[in-house]
Amino acid sequence: MNVIRPQASPGRPLAATQGLIDVDIHPRARSPHDFDPWLSAAMRDRLATYGMRARHGFVKGPPYFKSQPLASRIDAWTPEGGTPASDPAFVSTQHLDFHGVDIGILNPLQPSGQGDQNNPFSVAMAHAVNEWQLATWVANDDRLRASVVVPYEDPEASAKEIRLRGGDKRFCQVLLMSRTSHPLGNPKYWPIYEAAQEVGLPIGIHAFGYSGWAMTNGGWPSFYIEEVSEHATSCQSLLVSMVLEGLFERFPKLRIVLIECGFGWLPSVAWRLDKQFPSLRHELPHLKRLPSEQIREHVWVSTQPVEEPPRPEQLLDCMGWIGWDRILYASDYPHWDFDDPRFAIPSFIPEAKRAAIYGGNAKKVYDF
Repeated sequence: MNVIRPQASPGRPLAATQGLIDVDIHPRARSPHDFDPWLSAAMRDRLATYGMRARHGFVKGPPYFKSQPLASRIDAWTPEGGTPASDPAFVSTQHLDFHGVDIGILNPLQPSGQGDQNNPFSVAMAHAVNEWQLATWVANDDRLRASVVVPYEDPEASAKEIRLRGGDKRFCQVLLMSRTSHPLGNPKYWPIYEAAQEVGLPIGIHAFGYSGWAMTNGGWPSFYIEEVSEHATSCQSLLVSMVLEGLFERFPKLRIVLIECGFGWLPSVAWRLDKQFPSLRHELPHLKRLPSEQIREHVWVSTQPVEEPPRPEQLLDCMGWIGWDRILYASDYPHWDFDDPRFAIPSFIPEAKRAAIYGGNAKKVYDF
């Protein structure tokens, strides 16, 4: 099925000649009761009584002050005053229609059930969120694709959910968070990767989540900017874990998409691994190739946030090392740091490469 439908709209970038695909849209529920149709009576009662219990050291409320309420654009609140990205029709009008988005990938963050302290509840919520994506979002706009939300701290249950959704073209990836109880390359999580490879879905890893551990080596940070900056370091750690544990040797068809993590750090991490590898490879007999080779074959990145070094050639060098076919456009709608597609990809990048970033690359990795 040809899903790319060129659109004329005031906010569509002219360079999006291969389509405009947004790999990071964050839908929210209007109320926890939105998930009731897909939860048992016991789980509905648990959600209403206790709510989500994330694995972090704060009793309730957000751990840090956000720059905007719910970390969202001021104009993303619905005309009726509803929560940003909770009204599918308004999202379609404000974002998909205005910017001429051909395909938008849904990445539910809160509440999604991922990483909850209670595994059975996490399993139930993840399943309900997946059904909610189909019924509330995909059914109302055929430009949207769902992500398979999984209770990743229960890998066997996650694999079951992935296999349940495999073959359903309304789902385009498996969604994980970057902060988990173990590094994501740990064999504990391998059932997730096995199932994803089996059904042919990429793994999208979005920055965020709470693991139960402080996000820095020195404990819990003081400011939101520290948390935002740590998005990149959390992905560095998980990628190093994946490479050194032999994840890509074990699952050679696996595709990893790093979302909202930045990417300026990626070449230096690969260089450092390659530097250490010859001296320390005696403890890694399962690795047959250089770490950088594995990273460049199995990893894609999103543009939000794009690093903006003082000299354009620095960004071009970085993107060239990663691979111009490995970079995907992301808006992060409806959040405060939303990237308007007209301005997100710097104009000094050659037009053909911008076209691939806007849509061509995503069509290939997601098999649209």
